[in-house]
Amino acid sequence: MKFEEILSETGGFGKFQIKLFLIQFLSRITVPCHFLLNIFMAAVPDHHCNISSLDDGGIFRNLTLEQKMAVGIPVEQDGSLSSCQMFSQPNYPNLSGWKSRNDTPVVGCQTGWVYDNSIFKSTLVTEWDLVCNRKGMNKATATIFFIGVMFGAPVFGFLSDRFGRRPLLLASYLSSMTFAVLSASSTSYVMFVIMRFFTGMSLAGISIISFVLNVEWFGIECRTFSGIIISLDWTVGNCFLVGIAYFVNDWRMLILAVTSPLILAVIAWRWLPESARWLMACGKADAAHHYIMQCAKMNNRTTCMTSITPKTKYEDKKYTFVDLFRTPNIKKLSICLGIVWYGVAFTYYGISLNISGFGLNLYLTQFIFASIEMPMKIGLYFFLEKAGRRLGETTALLLTGVCLLINMFVTKDKWVIRTVVAVVGKALSEASFTIIFLYTTELFPTVIRSNGVGFTSFLARLGVSISPLVMLLEDVWHLLPQVTYCAVAIGAGLVASLLPETLNKFLPEFIEDIEKPSICSTSVMRYFKNKLAAQSSDLQKRSSSYV
Repeated sequence: MKFEEILSETGGFGKFQIKLFLIQFLSRITVPCHFLLNIFMAAVPDHHCNISSLDDGGIFRNLTLEQKMAVGIPVEQDGSLSSCQMFSQPNYPNLSGWKSRNDTPVVGCQTGWVYDNSIFKSTLVTEWDLVCNRKGMNKATATIFFIGVMFGAPVFGFLSDRFGRRPLLLASYLSSMTFAVLSASSTSYVMFVIMRFFTGMSLAGISIISFVLNVEWFGIECRTFSGIIISLDWTVGNCFLVGIAYFVNDWRMLILAVTSPLILAVIAWRWLPESARWLMACGKADAAHHYIMQCAKMNNRTTCMTSITPKTKYEDKKYTFVDLFRTPNIKKLSICLGIVWYGVAFTYYGISLNISGFGLNLYLTQFIFASIEMPMKIGLYFFLEKAGRRLGETTALLLTGVCLLINMFVTKDKWVIRTVVAVVGKALSEASFTIIFLYTTELFPTVIRSNGVGFTSFLARLGVSISPLVMLLEDVWHLLPQVTYCAVAIGAGLVASLLPETLNKFLPEFIEDIEKPSICSTSVMRYFKNKLAAQSSDLQKRSSSYV
């Protein structure tokens, strides 16, 4: 009996699957917190040069703070005080508003900066003065983190296909906590970015393996639901980050606070099951039977399992990334999915990093963006159940490109229209991210599933790293960044249309299930035929009991 049929007998969705989801919820909400942490941790507060060095012991020390600023800091063209320059000596004519030619030399900040601490008590910027000619170092902290995620994805994908989902999840939990604590304890900028690199590597394991493990335990009828409910962790994690950041405005404590759920995740790990699907694919029938019986017992389906024994088809072979390109159909899947993942991540972060706000404060703006995702994902569930993954992914990406195209022709003074279109585009981009995670997990066979998700996630993080740099193209032509994001979204949507549909299909177990899909399709037809026959028989028994 195939695993899908066994899983249906044990209950494709029940208390066992709910327990699995809740245990992993503890760890998964930390992923968006760290991925978006730079919004608050690396925030740049208002700042100006420290002008205490201009104190000449005479007139200057008797001035009010406002007067000291007037004589010590030059004014920009927009009327604001300069953030990166100061006068080399007090410019006292400014006190009288004298507008004649000013010969007082302007220099860079000589003794550091003074920051506005009314919103943030401490950020990376205030810790290491990452402003002015050092502001690139502040941007680099996010890039280095995502490079870590990029390299961690294939590493943990390979290891979890080799050694199992459960042990590698524990390794991800422990390493994420360790490097997060070391990041918060960093005594230098160099130490911090190194620790954030390894934090990103570790969190990639949680992101990939937990999603794969959840989908592998859900029945064929509930897989869409599983993909959507798991993606809600990102939305909840977004809201969690905003709430924590609002009350914890010190960057060191903020890192520790958003990492703290992993302590509970480590404690709850002992109740986390291994993937029985993976165990059967590896020929470990006894271990798979143990977890299947756990599932049946918790879902009150033990009577259905008395005569069922898992049938394994085991190949004594160790799979690697090479197997993603060894056979023609798998090669086509890997290339197409890699392009789509790159396009999804490139577009999503391009919109997220450059979207216009609502004119509200930072916390409320981020909370609104997170809240918008909830109704979108609920609607997405019903759409995927009817239309399928391929049409859903293609439509989401193409409409994202349309939104970007529309905004290119809407003038900046019509900010309401631009904001609404941008928010709709972001919601559609988030929808494409939600679908592609589920879609990829369903397309790759069990023996290389984590390898496949790791490979595609690697390309996605490559897109994330490049996406912010596209904004530099506006120096060539002010619409070139929008044209680039639009073209990538539409191109990825067209490539997604080449992928096979997976709605109501068995998860493939081996590479030959992809290379010879007729075998898998016959099994699906037999499965639904048997299920309909069983339901018909049950209805007949109920009817006869009434007679």
